Amino acid sequence: MAENLLEIQDLHAGVEDKEILKGLSLTVGKGEVHVILGPNGSGKSTLMNVIMGHPKYQVTSGTMKFEGEDLTAMKTFERARKGLFLSFQTPEEIPGISVENMIRTAKQAITGERVKILPFRKKLRAMMEELKISPEYADRYMNVGFSGGEKKRNEILQLLMLEPKLALLDETDSGLDVDAVQIVSEGVAKFHNDDNSCLIITHNTRILEKLKVDKVHVLMNGEIVEEGGAELIDTINEKGFTHILDDAQAGK
Repeated sequence: MAENLLEIQDLHAGVEDKEILKGLSLTVGKGEVHVILGPNGSGKSTLMNVIMGHPKYQVTSGTMKFEGEDLTAMKTFERARKGLFLSFQTPEEIPGISVENMIRTAKQAITGERVKILPFRKKLRAMMEELKISPEYADRYMNVGFSGGEKKRNEILQLLMLEPKLALLDETDSGLDVDAVQIVSEGVAKFHNDDNSCLIITHNTRILEKLKVDKVHVLMNGEIVEEGGAELIDTINEKGFTHILDDAQAGK
């Protein structure tokens, strides 16, 4: 059995007085790929932000553990140092700091060690080439003036360079054309190995084509109402979410 990397038990969380997650439980083992599916407004992005410690969201009850350590009281930067990484659905623009400097600074902050510039730059250029990112983008301000697809590929570049233990990918493939989805999918597959894990939210299952999916969770109204293997993706693609919601309401 895989060693558990992330363990969430009976998690209740929300914004101000609005409860969004309503008793969610989820376990991700080391080396596993988990997929979260669900209609808009079901709480998927909230879950990712709560795991990462976004200050906008409050946990009211339940537990979150990462490699056995309680995450609840940790600041976001502390979670990043532990090995958590969140790829945003809508990446932010950061004027005044280049892509290269941003990633190198983040790497040093996470590892606590000085990053040697030449080896780092060599690896960065190699990863950029694989992701079909022009070399000059390393010197541009983070995401400023980037297209939607360029921002998403830049997220995967950060993933490959920072090498976290758990990648939280929140619709990294949204708004991308067919070729860009292929590039992002290959980047995620390059990242994933037996020592790290992925928790992926997606509406476009093409991003999963290069990955072996271990478990699929269907999230509705802040609760996981259905779980299964990769075959559940095909069922949802064929029938949608309605039949699952009907079964859940019927107590099946």
